[in-house]
Amino acid sequence: MTLRNSLLTAAVLAAAFAFPAMAQAPQGGDTGGGIVRVPKPVTGEQVYQSVCQACHMADAKGGTGAGTIPALAKNPRLAGAAYPIMMVTQGKGAMPGFSQTLTNAQMANAITYVRTHFGNAYAKPVTEAQVAAMARPPSDGGH
Repeated sequence: MTLRNSLLTAAVLAAAFAFPAMAQAPQGGDTGGGIVRVPKPVTGEQVYQSVCQACHMADAKGGTGAGTIPALAKNPRLAGAAYPIMMVTQGKGAMPGFSQTLTNAQMANAITYVRTHFGNAYAKPVTEAQVAAMARPPSDGGH
């Protein structure tokens, strides 16, 4: 067998083993290295479920334990958009600010979702522009 034939045979064998593995890789799922890519939350409900409900609970009634997590359900402080925007973007106390980790759209969608669910009836949507006006810009330098 010549060198050229050996290289051709090796290439064919490599392709034969690679194609089944490529065919089994799920789209947008497991990357093959044990890392699973999860779609970014977009809707207010998705953001609430993936970010907020860990502390504020699925029913938005908050909780107590090592600290007190305020209820968002039937919360009159949500009537004006400025208060929840400030809390979500900048944080306060144990509540972290999310302007560095969520987009303005994600924050606006989550705030609107909370203001229109869980016994709240504040129907006017929060906009990205309102969130952007109150979000802290990314810090210069950083780590």
